Amino acid sequence: MNILYGYDYLLGFIILASIIPVLILLVSYLVRPKSQAAERQTTYESGIESFGSQTIQFTIRFYMFGLVFVFFDVETLFLYPWAINFSKLGIIGFIEAIIFVFILLLGLIYAWKKGALEWF
Repeated sequence: MNILYGYDYLLGFIILASIIPVLILLVSYLVRPKSQAAERQTTYESGIESFGSQTIQFTIRFYMFGLVFVFFDVETLFLYPWAINFSKLGIIGFIEAIIFVFILLLGLIYAWKKGALEWF
């Protein structure tokens, strides 16, 4: 009795998913320019000559804004399967989704009150 029967496609997908990134990195290494001239080492910003330090620190607000965005973006992904199966879930599924959206709304209000959505 073979325990892994039916997992052939999964194993093939894992192997393919492991080979493709290595192959892409190898091809990009082979076709990249090999020049190490000083002009190639400078920072290019839309045709404007760069000035000042290129290593500046961003305020924590930018990171907080990004985290809040990712959090709510991922949470909306949880609503997609619910929307697909809406007719099968019935009233219980609808109430659970309303509770879920209410919890999201509370999180948004909390983030708003803490200033996580303010840029400056």
